Amino acid sequence: MHKARSILIWAVVSLCVIVLITLPVSLQTQLIASITVVAFMAVIKGLKGEGIWRLIALAFGTSIVLRYVYWRTTSTLPPFNQPENFIPGLLLYLAEMYSVAMLALSLFIVATPLPPRASRASKLDRFPHVDVFVPSYNEDSHLLANTLSAAKAMDYPADRLHVWLLDDGGTLQKRNSNKLLEAQVAVARHNELKQLCEDIGVRYLTRDRNEHAKAGNLNNGMKHSSGELIAVFDADHAPARDFLLETVGYFDDDPKLFLVQTPHFFINPDPLERNLRTFDKMPSENEMFYGIIQRGLDKWNAAFFCGSAAVLSRKALESQNGFSGISITEDCETALALHGAGWNSIYVDKPLIAGLQPATFASFIGQRSRWAQGMMQILRFRFPLLKRGLTIPQRLCYMSSTLFWLFPFPRTVFLFAPLFYLFFDLEIFTASGGEFLAYTLAYMLVNLMMQNYLYGSFRWPWISELYEYVQTVHLLPAVISVMLNPRKPTFKVTAKDESIAVSRLSEISRPFFVIFAVQIVALAVTIFRIYTEPYKADVTLVVGGWNVINLIMAGCALGVVSERGERASSRRVRVNRRCEFGINGKWHLASIEDVSVHGARLHVFEKQLDAALVGGEGEIRFQPYSGAETETLPLIVRNIQASDGLLAVGCQYVPKSALDHRLIADLMFANSAQWTQFQEGRRRNPGLIRGTIWFVGLSLYQTSRGLVYFFRSMRPEREEQRQAAKANG
Repeated sequence: MHKARSILIWAVVSLCVIVLITLPVSLQTQLIASITVVAFMAVIKGLKGEGIWRLIALAFGTSIVLRYVYWRTTSTLPPFNQPENFIPGLLLYLAEMYSVAMLALSLFIVATPLPPRASRASKLDRFPHVDVFVPSYNEDSHLLANTLSAAKAMDYPADRLHVWLLDDGGTLQKRNSNKLLEAQVAVARHNELKQLCEDIGVRYLTRDRNEHAKAGNLNNGMKHSSGELIAVFDADHAPARDFLLETVGYFDDDPKLFLVQTPHFFINPDPLERNLRTFDKMPSENEMFYGIIQRGLDKWNAAFFCGSAAVLSRKALESQNGFSGISITEDCETALALHGAGWNSIYVDKPLIAGLQPATFASFIGQRSRWAQGMMQILRFRFPLLKRGLTIPQRLCYMSSTLFWLFPFPRTVFLFAPLFYLFFDLEIFTASGGEFLAYTLAYMLVNLMMQNYLYGSFRWPWISELYEYVQTVHLLPAVISVMLNPRKPTFKVTAKDESIAVSRLSEISRPFFVIFAVQIVALAVTIFRIYTEPYKADVTLVVGGWNVINLIMAGCALGVVSERGERASSRRVRVNRRCEFGINGKWHLASIEDVSVHGARLHVFEKQLDAALVGGEGEIRFQPYSGAETETLPLIVRNIQASDGLLAVGCQYVPKSALDHRLIADLMFANSAQWTQFQEGRRRNPGLIRGTIWFVGLSLYQTSRGLVYFFRSMRPEREEQRQAAKANG
C-alpha cells in the first residue's frame, strides 16, 4: 500500500512538472517568471538558507532549466533543409544538452552530501596488520625517503605496520635492457633504493617485468605480503601520523567494506594557481571533488578509489583478482569492479596526506590526458550504466564521473559557435534578443547560481570554466584518440618534483594565443556588424556578448600558460615549533617558522649572530610528534637576516642517516591538523557578483601579462633570424 502511494505521488508530481515546463506562455510572462525565480534564489542565498530551503531554491532553479530545455528543443533549432545552419546548430544543441545532463547528475549527487565523519582516532581498539604500498617508477630517492619515512613513522603498532617500496624503475627487465645507459641507470637505482629501504627499515620489492603498469606493480606487492589491510600512497604522498588511526577502524564496522578513501591534499600549487597567484586565497581545483563530490558519492555508496591516500581490504581485492588493469586509471576501475561485486566504500573527509602536483603546464596537461583517456576506457570497456551488481544510484554516480571527461567536446562547440554567426552569418540558434533575455540569459544565471549553491566556498565563479577551457585545447585530441583506439593509451608517470627557474611561456602555449587573436578579430567584426547592420543589432549584441565571455576566458588562459619563475625549489609550509639552534658549540633558543622538504626558516632569540656563520654546519634540536626524546637534525646555515627584533636564519637540511629523514618527515608531514587549517583558511564564497567582478579583473591582468611574455619570447627568435640572415648574406 505504501509503495503504491509513493508511486502515485511520484506520478502526480511528474505530471505537474511536465505541465509546468510545457505550459505555453507569452514572452513577457516568461521574462517575469525568470526574474522572479532568480530574485527568489538570490534572497535565499543571501539569507544563507540551508536544508529544505536549499532544496527549494535548487528546485526553482531546475524549473527554469527545464523550461529552457523545452523551449530550446521545440523553438530554436534551424530547419533541417538548411544543413549549413542545421549541422552546427545541432552540435550546439547537443553540447547544451550535455551540460544540462551533467547538471542533473550533479544535483543528484551533491544536493545533500553527507556531512564529514567524526574522528575515529580515539576509538580504535583493534590493530590489524597493514601493508603500506608505495609504488614508484622514476621518482627521486630524496622524495621517496621522505614518503617512506613518514609512512614508517605513522602512529600504529610497529609489529603490525609493514611498509613496502614497490620499485618499477629497477625491474630485472630494465636492469637487463639492451640499451646500456638504461640498464646502468636501472642498476644504480635498484642498488640505491635497496640501501635506502634498509636504512629506513622498510622492505624493498621489485619484479621481473614491467607489466600492467601501476596495477601490476600493486598486484605484485600483494603476492609478497599478507596484511589484512593495504594502504596505498603515491611516491610523493607523505602520510600524517594519524592516517591509519583515522581509517583502519571502519573495517571493523562493516565486513563488506573494501575501501576507506581520504582526500589528496597538495602542498604546492598547480600551474594555474601558481601562474595566477591564487593558491593562498582561493580553494584548489581538487577541493571541489574531495570537499563536496566525494561526500556526495559517499552518500550513495559510490565513493571510489583515487589511486592513493586510501586503505583497502585484501580480502575484497583478492575476490576480484587484485587491482584491475584494463584501463590506465586502475583506481576507479578497481572500485567499479568491487562495487559491482557488492562491496562497500567510505570516504573520510580529512586531509591525512600531503602530496605534490605537477609544476609545469605541460605536465599538468599530461596528467589530465591520462585521467581523461582512462575514464574513456572505463566508459568503453566497463560501461557503468549497464554494469551488473551496481545499484541505480551507483550507476548514475559512475556515469557522472566518466561522462565528465567528455567536456572538451561541448567546450569546443561553445568556443566556436559565436564565430559561425560573426564570420559566416550562419543562424545556428533561431531566437530574438527578447527571447534570449527571457530564456537563455535566465538559464545561464540560474545555472551559475545553482553551481554556487552546490559548491559554495569550494569553487569560485567561473573557475571551473577556466580549468575546462585550458584543458580542452589539448585534451580534445587525446579523448578522440582513445575513442578511435581504446587500447592505445599507456600509463605514464606524471612528473611532480619539478621547478621552473626562469619565467617563460609554456612549450604548449601557442594554440591559446591563436584562439585569443581570432576572438579579438571576432570582437572587431561584432562592432562592425552592429554599425553596418542595425536591423540585426539585437542578435549581433547577444552573439558578440557570448564571444566577449569567451575572450575573457581566453585572456585569462594567456596568464595560465605564462610560467612564472620560482627561486625556491620547493614549497614552504608555515609551522610554529619550539627548538634549539646549535652552531659552533653554542645553543640558542629558537622557533621553527616554516619548513620545506629541503630546509627550514628559524627565528633565533638572539640580537646578533656572526655573519661568518653563513655556510657553516649547525643543527636544530626539537621533540618529534611521536613524543620521543628530543632529536637533533644536522643542517647548513644559508642566510641570516634581522626580522622584527629577532634573527631569521635560513637553513638547508643535511641528512646523514635514516633518522634524519624521519625528522624531516616529522617537521613537514606529521601534523595533519595543519593541512585542515590551511584549507579552511581559504574556503570562502565571494558570491556570484563579487566573484564575477574579481574574475574579470584577473583576466584583464593575466591578458596583459601573457602578451608581455609572448612579445618577450619573440626577441630570441628575431635575434636568431638576424644571425641566420648575416650568415647567409
